[in-house]
Amino acid sequence: MTVESVNPDIRTDQAPELREPPVAGGGVPLLGHGWKLARDPLTFMAQLRDHGDVVRIRIGPKTVYAVTTPALTGALALSPDYHIAGPLWESLEGLLGKEGVATANGALHRRQRRTIQPAFKLDAIPAYGPIMEEEAHALTERWQPGRTVDVTSEAFRVAVRVAARCLLRGQYMDERAERLCGSLATVFRGMYRRMVVPLGPLYRLPLPANREFNNALADLHLLVDEIIAERRASGKRPDDLLTALLEAKDDNGDPIGEQEIHDQLVAILTPGSETIASTIMWLLQALAEHPEHADRIRDEVEEVTGGRPVAFEDVRKLTHTSNVIVEAMRLRPAVWVLTRRAVVETELGGYRIPAGADIIYSPYAIQRDPRSYARHLDFDPDRWLPERVTELPKYAMRPFSVGNRKCPSDHFSMAQLTLITAALAAKYRFEQVAGSNDAVHVGITLRPHGLLVRPVAR
Repeated sequence: MTVESVNPDIRTDQAPELREPPVAGGGVPLLGHGWKLARDPLTFMAQLRDHGDVVRIRIGPKTVYAVTTPALTGALALSPDYHIAGPLWESLEGLLGKEGVATANGALHRRQRRTIQPAFKLDAIPAYGPIMEEEAHALTERWQPGRTVDVTSEAFRVAVRVAARCLLRGQYMDERAERLCGSLATVFRGMYRRMVVPLGPLYRLPLPANREFNNALADLHLLVDEIIAERRASGKRPDDLLTALLEAKDDNGDPIGEQEIHDQLVAILTPGSETIASTIMWLLQALAEHPEHADRIRDEVEEVTGGRPVAFEDVRKLTHTSNVIVEAMRLRPAVWVLTRRAVVETELGGYRIPAGADIIYSPYAIQRDPRSYARHLDFDPDRWLPERVTELPKYAMRPFSVGNRKCPSDHFSMAQLTLITAALAAKYRFEQVAGSNDAVHVGITLRPHGLLVRPVAR
């Protein structure tokens, strides 16, 4: 499907005048709809579909255009009329910087994609297989039957170690993973607050919450500087992502600047670790809540491996395991809200979108839309079987996005998630324990508030 097929060109003399999208009710002075986003964002975003395909909301003083259908989110991702920008990305610039691949646009973004893409090409992924296997099986050995596991810290630890060892060739100790885990939790919580309740100067006051946020952010950037300094001091140039960045050239053939190297590492290491860790948390919650699917994964692994430890070479054959992962990402996507900005006046779904307008949409709401999914709230991995998946509208499920903003690490991410899920389910069943809280915690990403599980040996 092309952008034109989603948004036919209606700018002709015979075309009707473009409409203004309806305004959502419930806004309040100064904060607009930001208070609803802060109080119950998932429900608010899901209910916008009842008002239309495109709806106007206010976040603080700004009017924002909310998109509620799969087709129009696909149009946003594929059209050059919209760039990465808006409240989400403005809030993330304090973490990701302005020169990283996550927040760059245009020629800079294209050049940066060319630099990092070789590390994530499909034929490059098998080289990471031994590391992914080692970390997945180390997780199963570290967890002991009957002992409570704090899933938040463990998920971050394995996500950071896989990323660091595969992409940066770093030998990272658990202490560094713990630093990243704690700092990310604080930073992403503070950035979400700044996105939905834009109070500007108040966030610069020396209040405890602001000091905690600033200290966590500083530690994240210090960690990245340590990684770069250690590599330079070592004199080593392994074939990895960090070497590619240190040797990259700009469009004039000169080495890229230090700030870009720093921002690129932040953009790759931190959001990737956050989203993978959040997905692992939800996968453990799903395996505990739906033990029948954990059993099916165990049976599939045994059939594929014949009883040996699961390996990278098995990933493509673990179809039910993959379907469980996709279904977990559908119901609990790590990235639940995205924003874009119109660079020219344009049209979307028959509505006028002015130049400079911010657009927001929620993969969480799109992926739970009853108009797209039968039994939309059921955990049903079999909906991803080949004979059923064709029933879904295009763009109803795009966990790694599409177009030039498609996540470059999609194959890398699915490989490590498959190996971790298969290794854990083959060895254990999981139960939540007293004190566990699997309610959704909403920040820049979605995660359980405090998931605690007990592995039970098979």
